[in-house]
Amino acid sequence: MMAFDWIAGLGGRVRQLIMEVGFAARMFFSVLASFGRLMRRLRLITDQIHFIGNHSLLIIAVSGLFVGFVLGLQGYYTLNKYGSEQALGLLVALSLTRELGPVVTALLFAGRAGTSLTAEIGLMKAGEQLAAMEMMAVNPLERVVGPRFWAGVIAMPLLAAIFSAVGILGGYIVGVHMIGVDEGAFWSQMQAGVDVWKDIVNGVVKSIVFGFAVTFIALFQGYEAQPTPEGVARATTRTVVIASLVVLWLDFVLTALMFS
Repeated sequence: MMAFDWIAGLGGRVRQLIMEVGFAARMFFSVLASFGRLMRRLRLITDQIHFIGNHSLLIIAVSGLFVGFVLGLQGYYTLNKYGSEQALGLLVALSLTRELGPVVTALLFAGRAGTSLTAEIGLMKAGEQLAAMEMMAVNPLERVVGPRFWAGVIAMPLLAAIFSAVGILGGYIVGVHMIGVDEGAFWSQMQAGVDVWKDIVNGVVKSIVFGFAVTFIALFQGYEAQPTPEGVARATTRTVVIASLVVLWLDFVLTALMFS
């Protein structure tokens, strides 16, 4: 009997997983389909861009500055062994635009804005606000989830660009003003070695993909959270864990496709 109970439990979990994946797919395509209608009500999206992007700007900028500091120090110590310290600007720029800018921004976004979105939607569900919208023939996916989703997709590449720009400034401060790397060589090597399409555009594409993934995970976890304080807390935790793992997995896939 215990073997049959174990098989029944496994089947129930698999069935539940398939149902969740199906619901997530239907929700995702419903949100995508709402884009055209939301364009007639841009204020809904711009308000959420301000809420998501502006409130995340400080942690993104400060983190980018310190990442640039570290890249400047570590890059100089590494390049100095080979007499190539003049390429410090190129090293900092490529590291940020290709990899660290989109990835670290996505991880910080998941921890700051993602948890906020999950908690907000979860509390709306716990307070029966979403159910009240449905009773009034208002689609909560279009009125609540859609604007937040597209705001996150738009805000992510902007935040990643700010992170990379501030990080390059941090590397410049450490490399040129603290260590003494030639300023002209720092910028000229960077301008000569960074390709707009292969490096910058690929980094932007990464950040857009991360924006889709992180924002949808956060909204889905909030929409599916149990309407209790414990349920909202667990959903917020799942948002950080799942979004972080998905970002790192997507980073590997995109890097393999872009730079292979």
